[in-house]
Amino acid sequence: MKLTHIFTASAVAVALAFPATAQVKVALDSPPDLEKSGTYVWANTFTEYLKANGIEAEEYERNYLGEEAERLDQVSQGLLEVSMSDAKSAAALDTMINGSMMPYFFDSQAQLDEALYDNGMLERINKGTTPKGVRVLDIVMTGTPTGIFTTEVPIRAFEDMQNVRMRALDEVQIETFELWGSKGTIVSWSEVPNALQTGVAGGYINPAFVPLTYGHTAFINYFTNVRMSHSIRTAIASEDWYQGLSDDERKVVTEAVKLARDANRKLVSDDSAVLKELEAAGIEVIEVSDEERQKFRAASQPIYLSTDMPEGGLDVWTKAVGR
Repeated sequence: MKLTHIFTASAVAVALAFPATAQVKVALDSPPDLEKSGTYVWANTFTEYLKANGIEAEEYERNYLGEEAERLDQVSQGLLEVSMSDAKSAAALDTMINGSMMPYFFDSQAQLDEALYDNGMLERINKGTTPKGVRVLDIVMTGTPTGIFTTEVPIRAFEDMQNVRMRALDEVQIETFELWGSKGTIVSWSEVPNALQTGVAGGYINPAFVPLTYGHTAFINYFTNVRMSHSIRTAIASEDWYQGLSDDERKVVTEAVKLARDANRKLVSDDSAVLKELEAAGIEVIEVSDEERQKFRAASQPIYLSTDMPEGGLDVWTKAVGR
């Protein structure tokens, strides 16, 4: 797949102002919140370890170096060393990564990690992306497993989703919502507050920390903890930069990735604190029974067959999780 170059003049100017030899630029994708943001915990741990071990590195605030597509282009061209990016960025280069986002496909976070790191799926993803200039350093969890936030309709059972219009990230989420009996409408993240307040959307799927971090607690009233799956992002790196590292530098980068992953997984392993914060902010936390959660899981399974992946991709993921 040919990558379309869509630099803006400002993005080019910023990228060229910081030569690759000067420092490792790490583009953030969230506010710098070490208590709630899984991607920031990853990025900060990674950056600080590089600096502590002789590699100059600096964080750049969200969108300072460009939007998602611009950063992907910069990484592929070697103008940006590391970016915390959405998984769709890697999927634009190779669709195998889409399997890691299938709802309820993985029994646990540990099972996904085993597939990625022990059973070769991260290596398989990079087989498709590195020839196009992008290395996926890691799969990063944004927070604890995703649940359903709603403004007006409390979701206490699977049937309560009927006809609720949800904000969708993409066509996959629209299909998921339709399988649940609800409706989806694609809304950009910047427009989400307006959509929720005007009724264009009645809720969204996200990790528990999201309304706290992004200021949505004034119009979100309910959180249903269906533990759908972890919401993933990626830490992508320029393959030119990575291949240009010395053996010692690459060892430091590898160690930094491992420490960043460990810190990220520790943060997302326990949702008790963030759930208490939701309640303190006036959002009712609804826990569903195993029976109700199984209804969501059963309804979601047709997504596996329609997920955009290379031919045989579903079988590869299925084998990687030991089924």
